[in-house]
Amino acid sequence: MAFDFEPSVMIDSIPTLLVGAKMTIIITVGGLFFGFLLGAIAGLMKLSRNMFVRRIAGVYVETIRGTPMLVQAMFLYFGLPMAIGIRIPAVVAGIVIIAVNSGAYIAEIVRGAVQSINVGQMEAGRTIGLTRGQTMRYIIWPQAFKRMIPPLGNQFIISLKDTSLLMIIGVGELLRTGDEIVAVNFRAFEVYLTVGIMYLCMTMSIAKALGMLEKRLHLKSQR
Repeated sequence: MAFDFEPSVMIDSIPTLLVGAKMTIIITVGGLFFGFLLGAIAGLMKLSRNMFVRRIAGVYVETIRGTPMLVQAMFLYFGLPMAIGIRIPAVVAGIVIIAVNSGAYIAEIVRGAVQSINVGQMEAGRTIGLTRGQTMRYIIWPQAFKRMIPPLGNQFIISLKDTSLLMIIGVGELLRTGDEIVAVNFRAFEVYLTVGIMYLCMTMSIAKALGMLEKRLHLKSQR
């Protein structure tokens, strides 16, 4: 039987899919907010003069980067509650998973950006009477942050797409919402095509916004 493409299915699916897209955005933004905080701390810990502090950060980064996010999600949502006896809500688990996973990659972004700043900047800050912490805050970090924007943008897009893996723990994000629609109307082609277009629109919007931010910071630094 010939395939009959029905654009009306795509249009009818959009309102329901937007609910899933909203959940995807909430989990992505929440996860990356905490992921950046975690990554910034871990990244600076990897630059510490204390070997023990560097080791702790190193174990975290290598453990998370060395295991699939799907395994991390299954462990947090299904495995950990068996050990501690507390069930974690799916949405909360999703935000935690994105935060912990993205934090490991952001840690390397932070470490690399800070290390890319000429060591003479730190010495200059100390020379004018600033402490190591003040020099990092007022001189090193602003310059390093500008260099973080492109890789942070890539991580934002990656994390947004990775939310699709959270359907395995029952999070009602965009892909799971699409699955639920297909289970009712059996129009997989139209529904998943719409899901793909919506993901593409979100990632392109992020890329455009970050490009504008990067350009704005570049112009400001030239003044």
